[in-house]
Amino acid sequence: MFKLTGFPKHCNGKTRRNPASLTRRMRTGIAALAFAFSAGTFLSAPASAQENDVVQPGFMAVTGFPGTIIPGFEEGLLPGIDPVDETFIDMDRASLRIFDMTFLGGPPKGQLVFTPPPFEVAAGEIGQVFGLAYDDGIREESPRIVPNLYAAATSFHGIQIVTDDEDEDGRPERQRRGAPGARFMDGQFGERNGGGPGTIWKIDGETGAISRFADIDTNSGPGIGNLAFDRQHRQFFASDLDSGLIHRIDIDGNLIDTFDHGTAGRPEHGLDPVADDGAVMDIQGAAFEAAEPRSWGYTQDERRVYGLAVHGGRLYYAVGEEAEIWSVGLARDGSFAGDPRWELTVEAEEDLPITDIAFDGRGFMYLAQRGKVENRYNYSSFADSGEASVLRYWRESPDDPETESIWVPVPQDYAVGFPSPNRQATGGIDLQYGYGADGFINRNACSDTLVKTGDRLRDDPARENELIEGGPLAVQGVQLTATFLVRPQNVPPFGSWFADYDGFFEDAETTGHVGDVEVWRPCEGRAGWYEPIPYPGDYPLPGWPPGFPPPPGGDIPPCIEIEAAEYFCTPSGLEADLYIRDRSGIGGDALAAKSLTPGVSVFPPKQTVPSLATPFTLGVNGNIPGETVELGLCFHREADAEAGGAFPCCKVTLPLKTPLASCEP
Repeated sequence: MFKLTGFPKHCNGKTRRNPASLTRRMRTGIAALAFAFSAGTFLSAPASAQENDVVQPGFMAVTGFPGTIIPGFEEGLLPGIDPVDETFIDMDRASLRIFDMTFLGGPPKGQLVFTPPPFEVAAGEIGQVFGLAYDDGIREESPRIVPNLYAAATSFHGIQIVTDDEDEDGRPERQRRGAPGARFMDGQFGERNGGGPGTIWKIDGETGAISRFADIDTNSGPGIGNLAFDRQHRQFFASDLDSGLIHRIDIDGNLIDTFDHGTAGRPEHGLDPVADDGAVMDIQGAAFEAAEPRSWGYTQDERRVYGLAVHGGRLYYAVGEEAEIWSVGLARDGSFAGDPRWELTVEAEEDLPITDIAFDGRGFMYLAQRGKVENRYNYSSFADSGEASVLRYWRESPDDPETESIWVPVPQDYAVGFPSPNRQATGGIDLQYGYGADGFINRNACSDTLVKTGDRLRDDPARENELIEGGPLAVQGVQLTATFLVRPQNVPPFGSWFADYDGFFEDAETTGHVGDVEVWRPCEGRAGWYEPIPYPGDYPLPGWPPGFPPPPGGDIPPCIEIEAAEYFCTPSGLEADLYIRDRSGIGGDALAAKSLTPGVSVFPPKQTVPSLATPFTLGVNGNIPGETVELGLCFHREADAEAGGAFPCCKVTLPLKTPLASCEP
């Protein structure tokens, strides 16, 4: 027996705030079901050995506000009572859903797609969540690869507080301002299961079982900006909106250490250090106002970290509302390498925080903005709407010395939603497999589709006659678009599919109700992936330069190590950034390189860097995607080479496994 998403639950005898609205919602749901069958889009994916798993390849997790309820509404309200004062978070509706997106019913035409009923996690179990991450699916008890999903507590869907019931109506009293005895409303942070504003929840990918994974106990209420998983070291990162710290968490949920951008990152770009001011969210204090996020205890904007992503052996992170993108290296043991660097300052129509970051198989960096935090007392808006963009950056090739960043100064952007100017993003983004003309997922195309969250996505009165054939207009959910469809293409976005978060289509005026999105996409050989270089591996031991003998002992260590290879697609083709560790102490600053693989060339043949914190960048031509290219490297001091004659050179033959993704557009 199936359940149509969006139908209200009645198992607890509770009634919605507005009975007339309930009737309309039921009619809408029935109409939607009829539309789905007539359009041929309400079809399940082919059966597989893992068909009962909650998470499968191509499945999409989305966070969002669950909705509201007036407990005991059927008994009526006292005269003169404002119904909004008696309205609370609906504990039985979902704040997280996992959708089967393996079949979208046909080619994109700007239509709403109806998927099989999603797996749901109720707000009463985990509270309000935003940031999402999957682990690698490795299970000690089973050879099967099935990932778990992780969701982080948030204030992005508002902060609601209450005090004890004073009028004896069986409901607590909502409060607009801090008050003695105030507490977070049930459903705010999963209090039923011991959750709080620093909780990260774990949803088992096989069974859907929910558990507390980790707790940042020092978080007073602002919550967590986002999460990222590091596959190489099997660890997580979480950005703390209260302190500004980035927490490193092991696979078992233990907090290991932290990185402080305000004091350790900013000075590396010539900026003054900014320590946390110690502000906290005090919901019992007179200074707290539910409608004023500035009273919520967020750390200062200069050190406030939002979106996170691990890419090429580095953790990328977004800082502040006038968003800057930074990165910090990850050492071999997974710890922070202490080499933070400014990557770029976001160029967009509006200065808004970047709450999510993603990298695709060709090294493009995607950024999602979210509107400024709001908290309307009637629950209608949690973020300003209509100005947030989704952007795409790529590496300059060659690097333009006139620009400060190694990334292009002006990004491409995407049309999100039909209302002009097509900037309806709500801060979630991820890559999805490609789709065929029939709407079936193509797992051979690893990152051909961009998924982004948004509100009022199909609500465009000027095009109502065109859009109505594709389903309801009031869509709060996700938009799926081929990654190559950047502006001015796909304006308006008739080349996209749309999916609604909760199946209710009467909420056209709500904003900021949809949060993050994360797709389980187990692809191999992605460009930009951190490629650990084995030693001794399948290549000869490196030669030590004259005057730099290896240490005594049985094992001969390498004179240099390639810490990581980071790939990017550029207008000139594939480029590989090689991060080198000088084991011999030769003090080198130069690298000579040549290809030992027939038909493949690398360039430039020789280059220098100011320090080993900067990678050596090699262009690769003529390779087949996924091919292992043998490189001959000579690491040395440029001054020694310029002196003429023989000079110390650390020689290494390196097998460089190029990514499966092609750099062809």
